[in-house]
Amino acid sequence: MARITPDPAVATTVHTFRVRFCETDLMGIVHHANYLQYFEAGRVEWLRRRGILYSEWVGAGVHTAVVEALTKYHAPAKFDDELSCATTLAEVGGASLVYAYRLTRGETLIATGHTKLACVDDAQRLAKMPKDMRDILLRPEAAG
Repeated sequence: MARITPDPAVATTVHTFRVRFCETDLMGIVHHANYLQYFEAGRVEWLRRRGILYSEWVGAGVHTAVVEALTKYHAPAKFDDELSCATTLAEVGGASLVYAYRLTRGETLIATGHTKLACVDDAQRLAKMPKDMRDILLRPEAAG
């Protein structure tokens, strides 16, 4: 199945949140490991805004496993900072998808990154992405 690169204008969702104290280290900045959690929250929100509950996919035997993750740090984030995570579906393949992330505080770029996810079955074997899943992934964010 051909790889598709969705239009970022349609394939991007932005959500905003505040840094919690427990996410910071002794220097008062967000610990590096938390950025992947922010990216995961971005993916979940991206799906939710398209009417998708990941738990429903899991219930239907469709799983996506992170097989690659990259984070680039540009500036520190601190406790109580209001951050925005722009999550973009960057690529859809026959059995995988790639999300790109851009984390900002106002106009300041905090971090960028991406994750590649592979579709796997209940036995954790690579599986072709179901057509209905692919179709849902390619639709725009719901108005609302």
